[in-house]
Amino acid sequence: MTDIWQRTRLLLGERAMDKLQQAHFLIVGLGGVGSYAAEAITRAGVGRITITDSDQIEHSNLNRQLPALHSTLGEYKTRAMASRMRDINPSINLTLFTLRFHFETSHQVFAHQDYDYVLDAIDSLPDKIHLIKTCIQQEIPLISCMGAANRIDSRLLTVADISQTSVCPMARKVRRELRKNDIHHGVEVVFSREQPRKLADAAGPASLGSMVTVTASAGLLMAQQALNRYLGLV
Repeated sequence: MTDIWQRTRLLLGERAMDKLQQAHFLIVGLGGVGSYAAEAITRAGVGRITITDSDQIEHSNLNRQLPALHSTLGEYKTRAMASRMRDINPSINLTLFTLRFHFETSHQVFAHQDYDYVLDAIDSLPDKIHLIKTCIQQEIPLISCMGAANRIDSRLLTVADISQTSVCPMARKVRRELRKNDIHHGVEVVFSREQPRKLADAAGPASLGSMVTVTASAGLLMAQQALNRYLGLV
């Protein structure tokens, strides 16, 4: 079989590629951020990946989500994304959880698993906090994405400890909730320093504006940091 990792191997070396192919990454949420993170770690050569999402692909996903095509409308995101990931790497070891990650389902995702890294692309604040707490309790490295909606400038995305975040309303809420659990730092996040735009017709999460250039960049940045951290490059 042709070595599909030839270009990555040239950059990272044999030892790093072997480590990636033995790694097990978990991605929770396969929307505009998580789908790009999942593809990036697949193309980087991570050998075992678990993906988690409860949603089916809708027309409103077509502007930004990687597996969202007219041909996949109505499919579960986990299945559409898994098909794409297997088409990239037929040897990949994939586990799918077609469910919403929250307090009552987290035991299914974490039972008998040996994750080396977790990538959090959850929209729901309570579910995001629960995932962060679970990873801290189980001493699993994690990177969490803060808000990416209502923004137009991907150049203002950055990576920092949650204690060093600013501007982002989601990051502010996460900091507040973590402090209630006596967690003040030690959680790495992707966040934007761009002030979210106020939309005249906004009426809840369903009407949040989003652009693929920002959500995809956030997902790729999250994947980049997780890969580099895991390999000890940063």
